[in-house]
Amino acid sequence: MRKECPICGNKIIGRADKKFCSDYCRNSYNNQLNKDSKNLVRNINNLLRKNYRILEALNPKEKTKTTKSKLIAKGFDFNHFTSIYTTKTGNIYYFVYDQGYLPLENDFYALVKRN
Repeated sequence: MRKECPICGNKIIGRADKKFCSDYCRNSYNNQLNKDSKNLVRNINNLLRKNYRILEALNPKEKTKTTKSKLIAKGFDFNHFTSIYTTKTGNIYYFVYDQGYLPLENDFYALVKRN
């Protein structure tokens, strides 16, 4: 019985359970299969990565202060973060992975790094 690659139609040589003739065809199939759902995930991951880099650049010593205008000027998006941490005193920290920020008075932000 001759097995054919579902992408290009070439003969499949190798293991009995092999489905594609090459890595290229296997990748093409999986990229087509996941194309729609990946766009949303890719866009959100790009926003999170950008926010992370901004926080990391503004917070080299793992604890500092900055202004809202500095964050906005660098393109920071306050709607995208990975977790929220509420302290016993009620302060709410927003984290992008291990880089976090705490809104303070007068549009200032405390930047922290969680170890």
